[in-house]
Amino acid sequence: MTAAVPATGNPVPAPDDRRAVIRNPVLTGFHPDPSLLRVGPDYYLATSTFEWLPGVTLHHSRDLVHWEPLGGALTEERLLDLTGVPDSGGVWAPCLSYADGLFHLVYSDVKSLAGAYKDVHNHVVTAPAPTGPWSDPVPVAGHGFDPSLFHDTGPGGSGRSWLLWLEWDHRPGNDPFAGILLQEWDRAGRRLRGPVHRIFTGTALGRTEGPHLYRRDGWHYLVTAEGGTSWEHAVTVARSREVTGPYAPDPAGPMLTSHGDDGLALQKAGHGSLVETPDGDWYLAHLTARPLTPRGACVLGRETALQRVRWTADGWPRVTGDAGPGRPARRVPAPPAPAEVTAAPRSAPYGGFPGAEWMTLRRHPDPTWLSPADGSGGLRLRGGESLSSRHRQSLVARRQQHTRFRFEATVSFAPDSPRQMAGVVHLYNTRLWHYAHLTSDAGHGRVLRLAVCDRGRYSEPAGPVPVPGEGPLRLRLSGRGAEASFAWWDESARGWRPLGPALDAGRLSDEYATVGDADGHFSSWGFTGAFVGVCAQDLTGGRLGADFTGLEYEGDPQPDTDGGAP
Repeated sequence: MTAAVPATGNPVPAPDDRRAVIRNPVLTGFHPDPSLLRVGPDYYLATSTFEWLPGVTLHHSRDLVHWEPLGGALTEERLLDLTGVPDSGGVWAPCLSYADGLFHLVYSDVKSLAGAYKDVHNHVVTAPAPTGPWSDPVPVAGHGFDPSLFHDTGPGGSGRSWLLWLEWDHRPGNDPFAGILLQEWDRAGRRLRGPVHRIFTGTALGRTEGPHLYRRDGWHYLVTAEGGTSWEHAVTVARSREVTGPYAPDPAGPMLTSHGDDGLALQKAGHGSLVETPDGDWYLAHLTARPLTPRGACVLGRETALQRVRWTADGWPRVTGDAGPGRPARRVPAPPAPAEVTAAPRSAPYGGFPGAEWMTLRRHPDPTWLSPADGSGGLRLRGGESLSSRHRQSLVARRQQHTRFRFEATVSFAPDSPRQMAGVVHLYNTRLWHYAHLTSDAGHGRVLRLAVCDRGRYSEPAGPVPVPGEGPLRLRLSGRGAEASFAWWDESARGWRPLGPALDAGRLSDEYATVGDADGHFSSWGFTGAFVGVCAQDLTGGRLGADFTGLEYEGDPQPDTDGGAP
């Protein structure tokens, strides 16, 4: 098959280590629910973005070792409107596939998730390239989530396509994970047709979701996520001769799980998708997490890893790495590298700021609130709503990808009200954040304050620091595992001064964000990861602007390279 999108740029020599190993996680920081696709020599990874924009993060590779960010797929409000979605709502479990010379992207847009109900809008879009332009969304079945598309277009296939998704059941006494459903997808008509088939209700692990379907040697293989997305998470496989089932699970149990071995560096292994290389090798992409301590906080969120897959004589896919059968390994043999590695196709910078790693929260970039700062090469943010808002925040951030890191930015801001704020934020969601910001105080004029929001409870662990003059101020956020701290550059003393005490970074994690009771009812969920960034608020409605320059993120990879916690 020829790649639909030729890579741009001139061929360059492959890195010296191209034949070495895949080092997991291949996508560090918040990159969950990977959907792995090969088109010709090109591999693409699509991952969930939840309430962050652009929706669906994309990466490209030619060797499964080196991954280049392409930005996000859903960059317009016509494709995705996240206004008001709850924390950890929004885009769940995208699936990227290819047929008829088009990339197909199917995704869930979750509007509510706490309690018995899941209000979900599922959509399909297509594009000639993974970087777009994407067609207008077509709504599909919405009584569940985690949709995927299977195109039976390979040699000997039927040529038909099928949509799969998890059916959610809110009724008391019923399993809410009611089974995997399948219905034919008419590619030409862009619609569902024919009967709905319930093809799989899961194994004893329960909580069956995240379906992906493949065909090999006359069998249809259904890959699902089970056990929930925390410590008991797993990848399971079932198969059938007929696409409509019935599907029988692998008698050997899960294909991959970390459950039962807290000593593994990669925990929460689950939610996988398969890919075959041009040479006939197979790999599994899956989500994983690296706690700071055994079963402790995972401040980097759920990440993406790859495992080598081998097929048994009787036709079952198995992960057999150096971590043991069915266990996720940090180092995995890479496939034979291509003779040359070509630069990946790139997308335009999202919203006008440099780098595909930057994202916004529930609000697409718009010149009314985000623009280049005059002549400085930085950003100008017009003050928006508070950090507790789910609507119109003026915030630009990037994933925290290392447990030891430094993030700095210079802010130019002249507030005249305590309701005008701008600064550097360490954020998990609207209820969990740490914020060093410039504001105004009636007694001191312009001041620097440190604010903490802990599950919605607001506090300031240090008093205001008067900042003389109206000039720019350099701010620093430093992370050291479960500890984070802020500092500011004192020009008169030519040195950094701490702002308040060290803070508990472990609160900015999936584990702390998820709140439930003994009966299994959850009032909030945590599915993302910590972000670092800059933001501005103007609660007077005046939209006072703040300029940010010199944004620098530097992570220390050393603690992340060898076993144990990152």
